[in-house]
Amino acid sequence: MTTPGRAQGELTIGVVGPHELVERIMLSTAPASGRSAGAPGPLAAEAGPPRRLVAAAYRDEQEAADQVVRLGAAIDVCLFASRVPYEYARTAGVLSCPATFVPLGGSALYAALLKAGRGGGHDPARSSVDVLSRGDVEEAFTDLGLPTSGVHVREDSGSPAVVASFHERLWRRKQTSVAFTCLQSVAARLSAAGVPVLTVRPTGTDIRTALRTAALLGGYRRLEDAQLALAIVEVPALRDGGRRGSPRQSREELRLTVHRFLVQEAQRIHAAVSPASDHGFLIVATRGSLARATDGFRVPPFAERARSDLGVTLEVGIGMGRTAVEAEAHARASLGRVLGPGGLRGFPAGQPAPAPVHVPRLAEAGARRSRSLETLSRLAEKLAATDANLAVDAETAGQLLAVTPRTARRLLHILVEEGLAWPLPPTRTPQPGRPRQFYRLVVEQLEPRRGAEPGKRAAR
Repeated sequence: MTTPGRAQGELTIGVVGPHELVERIMLSTAPASGRSAGAPGPLAAEAGPPRRLVAAAYRDEQEAADQVVRLGAAIDVCLFASRVPYEYARTAGVLSCPATFVPLGGSALYAALLKAGRGGGHDPARSSVDVLSRGDVEEAFTDLGLPTSGVHVREDSGSPAVVASFHERLWRRKQTSVAFTCLQSVAARLSAAGVPVLTVRPTGTDIRTALRTAALLGGYRRLEDAQLALAIVEVPALRDGGRRGSPRQSREELRLTVHRFLVQEAQRIHAAVSPASDHGFLIVATRGSLARATDGFRVPPFAERARSDLGVTLEVGIGMGRTAVEAEAHARASLGRVLGPGGLRGFPAGQPAPAPVHVPRLAEAGARRSRSLETLSRLAEKLAATDANLAVDAETAGQLLAVTPRTARRLLHILVEEGLAWPLPPTRTPQPGRPRQFYRLVVEQLEPRRGAEPGKRAAR
């Protein structure tokens, strides 16, 4: 399998199938005569973006899922040799892009039946057929004027050994004279067992039709991924802090920190960030970029990294629509909804007008208070032996908590908002620059908590 570099706007189709068929599909894009390496074929001349085929050949249909994994994210759509390898890949859960397969129930089956009748010695009216639906088989036999009473059809796919056993058992009972199989691995087993077998192979028309279908699916997926998507990010600490009258300087520092964090995160998905209010931000992206950032809209974007890196809780609402106004309305509506225990609510791929996506809100007050008491407890324990006044600045707190001074400053501001510390008058120094700001820790708030946890205190 090779994956050369992609040209701008090029649609990449991954071809998954046995070596012989993959080669036929790859060559079908070149002219029938005067073929040269890299020459554009009939499909390249059609309307639409340029197309490139990437081969992923297997020896057995059960390897289809592994070949899809090897293709990775470099392809826009998968084209399988038949329904069987497609089902293997779908069941394995490795398909992350649109997929289709070459149909074998039309002209491919007609060609196999005509070949069996012309070769002599085989009676198609007494035969066994695998993979294809009974409706397709009966339609083909009826069109050719052949009776179907002696035809045995196995629609369900299975392992090559199981499918081969189906054909061989009927032949040894003399109920059939020939087997029609869509799987080359089954054909090899039957030939080794001496069972007359004909492989249903796609015609050139089948291959070209399947390639056009794959190109349409890939093109539609690109248009869908390019749909406008908006994410509204709100910071409860800024919104609630403003209501409590927290220091303006502390809120501004937190807002700048979150803004810088969102800009860095947005650059990863090629999105743009702009302030929307004193406590919120607007992120403009595409559906495809947000889908990749949210694992297909199953996890909230940015929220987990904000909690781990900054210790800040974010509320995120995602919306899509035909216009920016409609997308923003969906995003704001998602912020106002309370989600159940099912987690992040997404929308199915392929829906033209998806519902808003929203992130579950945390119990902000209780969780924030608990984290603040933990921070206060850690600082108090480390300062008890060295500082009787229990006063720290951002630099000292950062050293004690093993965080940066900026993060320590933000944690101290949260302690002030929670009533667990208060700022002391700035220390006047002859050196230029902002004076160091110290904070007095209100360790008295820890006494009720420690009294409620005698076992934990004794363990210390």
